[in-house]
Amino acid sequence: MGTAQRNRVLIGKPGLDGHDRGAKFIAQALRDAGFEVVYTGIRRSPEEIAAAAVQEDVAAVGLSSLSGAHMRLFPAVVEALKKAGAPDIPVLGGGVIPEEDIVALKEAGIVEIFTPGTPIDTIISAYRAACEKQPPG
Repeated sequence: MGTAQRNRVLIGKPGLDGHDRGAKFIAQALRDAGFEVVYTGIRRSPEEIAAAAVQEDVAAVGLSSLSGAHMRLFPAVVEALKKAGAPDIPVLGGGVIPEEDIVALKEAGIVEIFTPGTPIDTIISAYRAACEKQPPG
């Protein structure tokens, strides 16, 4: 298993949420900022997202959820990464997430949570910081 490529990230949409405009927007913004982005598409299981993250040798995983299932799905991806032998890949999340869920998600291992209206520079900086925690490839 190699070390992650520092600016390579995976954007995933766990669960049955079919809305991917936000995920595609973030993926494009990260590409514009010099990241290499792997996008898994919609309706992926946490296990599929974790397997893709390992296979693609990413430095961070970004999740998007608008369906309200983030409290179950985001921690499930963290757990799936552990089971896949990649507990060190940081997971960031975004979507329509109530303020009161953010603390619980961070306690479950999500590095950062973004809600609608978060400035894109803030999001890019958080991904950059997450990727820099990985050893150079």
